[in-house]
Amino acid sequence: MTAQVTFRQADTRDVDLLAGMYDGAARWMLRNGIDQWKPGGKSAAHFRARVAAGEVWLAYHDGLAVGAYELWWEDEQAWGPQPPVAGYVHRLMTDRGSAPAGTGRALLAHAEGRVAAGGRRVARLDCLSDNPRLRTYYEAAGYRAVGEEPGKLAADGTRYGVTLMERSLTPGAVTSP
Repeated sequence: MTAQVTFRQADTRDVDLLAGMYDGAARWMLRNGIDQWKPGGKSAAHFRARVAAGEVWLAYHDGLAVGAYELWWEDEQAWGPQPPVAGYVHRLMTDRGSAPAGTGRALLAHAEGRVAAGGRRVARLDCLSDNPRLRTYYEAAGYRAVGEEPGKLAADGTRYGVTLMERSLTPGAVTSP
């Protein structure tokens, strides 16, 4: 099932909403035994910087914000220096209380459409190496593991392992959820 959501690019007025959505997703992960995001791990200042640096998108359903993601045009920390062939999806998150089924896939499809519309042929993301459930989710969405980065640097200075994943796209094509 594909969620019926609409999208708009976030702006600085949305930073508190984004930080709250992140915290909600982090609390859901903790309740479900997933050691990944922590409440308070990304503040309004983080989202303000990401909005200023590039693209952050919000998904809406029935007038409510139900999901979001960040789209980066480079990610040297995880992927190293790369030619400009990819867009990098980060912080894909849904509001578990109000997001309709399929919102995560709709977010991915929107991100892939943005990447392809930007003339790039690959959508990339990374996920924690020790989160097989998330890896399976991305594989079911057409992503394939292409490597590991065992020492990605977290904001707090700690290091953690991630699986590098990518999906080939048709440049200039816009996919719709």
